Parts: sequence; C-alpha cells; structure tokens
Amino acid sequence: MTVTDASRVPRPDLPAIPRPAPLTARATAELVGTAALVAVVVGSGVQATELTRDVGVQLLANSLATVFGLGVLILLFGPVSGAHFNPVVTLAEWWTARRDGGGLSAREVAVYVTAQAIGAIAGAVLADAMFGEPLVRWSTHERSAGHLLLGEVVATAGLILLIFGLARTDRLRLAPVAVASYIGAAYWFTSSTSFANPAVTLGRAFTDTFAGIAPGSVPGFVGAQLLGAMAGLALAAVVFGRGRAAR
Repeated sequence: MTVTDASRVPRPDLPAIPRPAPLTARATAELVGTAALVAVVVGSGVQATELTRDVGVQLLANSLATVFGLGVLILLFGPVSGAHFNPVVTLAEWWTARRDGGGLSAREVAVYVTAQAIGAIAGAVLADAMFGEPLVRWSTHERSAGHLLLGEVVATAGLILLIFGLARTDRLRLAPVAVASYIGAAYWFTSSTSFANPAVTLGRAFTDTFAGIAPGSVPGFVGAQLLGAMAGLALAAVVFGRGRAAR
C-alpha cells in the first residue's frame, strides 16, 4: 500500500472534514437568505409606519425585526453557504483566503454576489407585494450627506471586524447572535442606520417606503461600504493576526 493509499483509510480518531454543499445549493441559500433579509427590513418598516407616526418607535420596530430575522437566517443558512447575504463579506473572505488557495474561487464569488443582488431586489418586491405597495417604485429617500457615508464606513468596518474576529478565534458558532446583535446596535449608533451591505442597499432602492434609499444615493453608500470593509479587514489583521477566512 502506498502512502497515498494509506491516507485514504478512514481514521476513526479524527473528525471528518465536511464537504462544501454544491454551488447551486449555496447560491440558492444566498439568494433566498438575502431576499428574506430584505423582506424583513422593508416589510417591518412598512408595518411600523402603518402602526405609528412616531419615528423613534418606527426605527425601534424596524431594528428589532431585523435583529431577530437576521439571527434566524444566519442560523438556518450558515451551514450551507456561510450565510454571507452580503457582497462585502463574500469579497472579504475571498481576499483573505486567496493566498492560501482556499476559500471561494473567483467564479464562486461572482455566483454569490449575483445571487445576493437578485435576492435583495426580489425581497424588496416581495415586501411591497405583501403590503399592497407598488411592486417597483424607486425610493425618493435621499441619503447622500457626508455624515451618512461616514456612518456606513463605520458600520461596515465593525461588521467585518466582528465576523473575521470570530473566525480567527474559532467562535463563528456565535455568529447568529453576535452579528444580529451588532446590526441591531448599529441601527442606533450610526447616522446611516447601518445598511453595511451593497446588495441590501441595491434592493432597498426598489421600494419607496420607510427603509428605502434613492437610487442616486446607492453608489455613495456602496463606495463607503467597500471602504469600511477594507478598514475592517485591516483592523482584523492587526488585532487578530492573519488566520482563517470567514467560512
């Protein structure tokens, strides 16, 4: 028996390394998960504005629904695709793992990001349909002020630092609670209410409701999110060192 043959013999004393799900399953998980996340964000915003005129209460309802929804979605789809639901998370994983030849390939990144974008748009349309709103109506909610863009840089940097910090300290099992809690907090401590996600930003341009963002404000938000992702990765490298990727 050769060394190669011997390496194929099962070792009962070693844990089996799980194989990744097929790309089709992972892409579907990313599409459905992102659609559900945007439906939660947009739908809870519509519901809140129908129940009260108090903006503070509206934001509270919107943020609480997002926290619970995001936590459940990460718990459900994490074992399949990693539950990114966010192009900057996908790109950050690819970037950090590329030197080791592991992580996502360029093709997988393209599939993930495409699925996330389609899912986000579908989620906004679905939420509008559930509440009797026009299925597609561009948002008129301008969000282009400089302080809002700074808020997006901070929100996204914190998110990436959290995810990669958890990964590099072997605590990704806590991601459903930790990531959802962070987003809930960032709703309140950032000026932008923490979109921190290019796909979600794109989807929210398709609805002229409480959670919407005007199409003209989308490029600025996405640019700020990319800057925030780079800052988050740099902080993670300094604080936790260079380690495993987010999946």
